[in-house]
Amino acid sequence: MNEEFIQDLLIEHKTKTRCPKPSEVAGFFKGLIGLLFCDYSNEFLTTSAEIRVAIQQSKLELVQLLLKNDIEDRSGVNQIADGFFDRLPVVNTLLRKDIEAIYEGDPAANSKKEVIRSYPGFYAIAAYRIAHELQLMGVSDLPRIITEYAHSKTGIDIHPGAIIGESFCIDHGTGVVIGETATIGRRVKLYQGVTLGALSVRKKDANNKRHPTLQDDCVVYAGATILGGSTIVGKGSVIGGNVWLTKSIPEESKLYYQARMNTDGGKEIDTFVFKDFAK
Repeated sequence: MNEEFIQDLLIEHKTKTRCPKPSEVAGFFKGLIGLLFCDYSNEFLTTSAEIRVAIQQSKLELVQLLLKNDIEDRSGVNQIADGFFDRLPVVNTLLRKDIEAIYEGDPAANSKKEVIRSYPGFYAIAAYRIAHELQLMGVSDLPRIITEYAHSKTGIDIHPGAIIGESFCIDHGTGVVIGETATIGRRVKLYQGVTLGALSVRKKDANNKRHPTLQDDCVVYAGATILGGSTIVGKGSVIGGNVWLTKSIPEESKLYYQARMNTDGGKEIDTFVFKDFAK
């Protein structure tokens, strides 16, 4: 074996930054989601005392993850853990509203339990909401590991830095991408293959808003791509399937592709964007 290669690996191992194993972070998330939703738990808790013990155990688990993480002030890990669990009732309320939105928005959903147990959109949103709280507290690495774990399970990629309002619905979900600086209002619904992305991937733009804003009550259908930090989709707008959007549109807009056919009814020869602004 090449000695230079061995030495390169040795340097890599000696200079690695601190971070818990992804499997440990995923284990924390799975335990926490099982605490909030017993459908994901291996055991049912039957008393208030058992609930309190489970919360304390989960809090201690988070403390251990933070101690293993690359954190400057290690003395503040307990404060971070306390702050996160103080916010847990708020996260739980938001998730219950997300469940309601998914259930009400999908005629195929037979019950809210079905949404919790089997809908990838809910699972990805739950990971995002938990990771987002940690992100707001300045915790590095762990939030992204949590959302990437959910990404691996669901095919839905939500950056923990995105800002997403209540009653969020992702239907089907596979291939959905929501970028770091995306802002999504209340009661928004996305279908599979939707991308809320950036027009620029230059590193110097890392601290700028690069991803679009969707205001309240928007619906975005399958395969649509919406790009750019200055792009705003107005309240109540509907974006049709496979639309490519890089400019803002006003409230209550409808934007979709329509095929243009030969006069003899033959194959499609072109596509164009049709806009119907209902104002």
